[in-house]
Amino acid sequence: MKKYFNAMKLIEFDKEQLINLEFSLNRELLRTNRAGTYASTTIIGCNTRKYHGLLVCPMENIDNDNHVLLSGVDVSVIQHDATFHLGVRKYSGGVYDPKGHKYARNFVVDKMPKLTYRVGDVVLEMERILSQDDRILIKYTLVEAHSPTKLQLNPFLAFRNVHKLSKANSFVDKTFKKIENGITVNMYDGYKPLYMQFNKEVDYFHVPDWYYNVEYEEEQKRGYDFKEDLYVPGYFEFMIKKGESVVFTASLIEVNPKEIIKKFDTEIEKRTVRTTYLDCLKSAAQQFICRRNHKTEIIAGFPWFGRWGRDTFISLPGITLYNDADEKTCKDVIDTMLSELNHGLFPNIGSGNQAALNSVDAPLWFFWTLQQYSYFVKDKKTLWKEYGEKIKQILNCYRQGTSFNIKMHDNGLVWSGVPDKALTWMDAMVDNKAVTPRMGFCVEINALWYNAVMFSLELAKLNNDLTFLDEWTNISELTKENFIKFFWDTNSECLFDYVTYDYKDKSIRPNQIFACSLPYSLIEEEFQQKIIEFVRKNLLTIKGIRTLSPKDPRYKGIYEGNQLDRDLAYHQGTVWVWLLGAFCESYLKIYGKSGLSFVEKIFNGFEEDMTTYGIATISEIYDGDPPHYPKGAVSQAWSVGELLRIYSLIEKYRKL
Repeated sequence: MKKYFNAMKLIEFDKEQLINLEFSLNRELLRTNRAGTYASTTIIGCNTRKYHGLLVCPMENIDNDNHVLLSGVDVSVIQHDATFHLGVRKYSGGVYDPKGHKYARNFVVDKMPKLTYRVGDVVLEMERILSQDDRILIKYTLVEAHSPTKLQLNPFLAFRNVHKLSKANSFVDKTFKKIENGITVNMYDGYKPLYMQFNKEVDYFHVPDWYYNVEYEEEQKRGYDFKEDLYVPGYFEFMIKKGESVVFTASLIEVNPKEIIKKFDTEIEKRTVRTTYLDCLKSAAQQFICRRNHKTEIIAGFPWFGRWGRDTFISLPGITLYNDADEKTCKDVIDTMLSELNHGLFPNIGSGNQAALNSVDAPLWFFWTLQQYSYFVKDKKTLWKEYGEKIKQILNCYRQGTSFNIKMHDNGLVWSGVPDKALTWMDAMVDNKAVTPRMGFCVEINALWYNAVMFSLELAKLNNDLTFLDEWTNISELTKENFIKFFWDTNSECLFDYVTYDYKDKSIRPNQIFACSLPYSLIEEEFQQKIIEFVRKNLLTIKGIRTLSPKDPRYKGIYEGNQLDRDLAYHQGTVWVWLLGAFCESYLKIYGKSGLSFVEKIFNGFEEDMTTYGIATISEIYDGDPPHYPKGAVSQAWSVGELLRIYSLIEKYRKL
């Protein structure tokens, strides 16, 4: 039999894997256009989340959130008056209709995903690409056919916010307008019209209809409403010859059909290959960058996160600087965030009047990010001239006091917190109460505070800012002097997670590792080594670091269930990848080249994840219990960013 499929690649799935829905529905693909729009579905094309869709765009004119416009496109092969449906959709009772997965033969990702079907003697390839102008392009190529072949395409529309579901209604506008080689539709007032076109003339049959009770399995698992009604305005039909390629496009902007093929080919040339694990990480990193409305931001994760201040600063160095030294994007993001600085705080989520400033650590991570940026710029001295005023503003707000009782006390340590608020990264809330209450002096906050002050003193010294040096040098010394006094647990030889004047929290958590990893550390090497070994022994797993020791009675090893169950487990044992950045950096600082093999093993352990859960990317979290299944968002910025930074650390120590 003639072989039509590619040779084995890093990301490739065969017939047996694709037709096994238990396998293929648990593998999702995401592509973004670096401007806020994304496309996401499973490798077999069956949506399992309300967040899935082939064209998911920001709607600034409605709510400035993402909206699913084109949920999916079903293609059918017609030969000799027989129709073979290649789509897959789940309905009530576990019924899949149609069952197009049984025709799937190969799925491969190189520059873009390619899914190959065989129907009798017909071999059809389908390739998808997302362009920066909020456009999905789907290319159908008839590789083999021995009889006249027709394709039928049915577009499934939602026109709703990603966090909601569509229900059949009488308000939908069922009209359409003909445009060159296609149609335009607009389901509801307030939306922009959707333009659906082809590179050649096709027939369109207007048969508006609803498909009821489409089920999204992942939403059901997460305890949410999981049934949706999707609208199909009609269908397109066209003949296709052996060797011919036809491109379908859906967008908010009409296109000249003569430009469609060229646009598809041009977009391919822009893409990088993903033939290695490192290729995948670098490509995944680019997906989080969003340039829109004169702002450059980092999306915290897909498919449901937006921009988060804390996540932005933690992930930014890995996403940009340690990904081909993209200094410009790094600076653009920093400048965008600084434009929203308010009373020394950055928005945790939201922006403008809708911004929530409830993050004590985001401003302190800003200093660390600027510190990383300083390693790449040739003239570190200019940073003080450009950012000095913002630096002073943040430090003074922390010293004098700002929102949420964030303030440096007379001991040089930063206190934060008010009842029933979660200000650190362990921010899960249940019934308006913090799951991990940490009101007081938090270990990582004060490690970050000391690093921020010391880095600021470094820049001030380069610029001979004597006033700043006089005002802040004693503060740094005071902070360092009291840190060990307040945080060192003599019995366990580690650091308390947070303390007050009359309480010391002995929970075994990973936050203490930042006292070792940050460029300016408050503790001596002897203490650092003990902390590193303590974290390694009690919290380290092959997929990241647990948020709580399994020996703790509050430990929850599996992240699953409804919102309540998941929030209770989020920081109570769940494994986080991003924490590995600080751990590996600390480990290499202490053990040098002798620690390389250990860190390399950690880094290389994620190569297998390129073909599980989120394809060619890294998920948000993993279960605390073995075998540590990936969970949460399928693609998370700080997970990817910190793995790239770990890789750069490995390269650095190899050269020593």
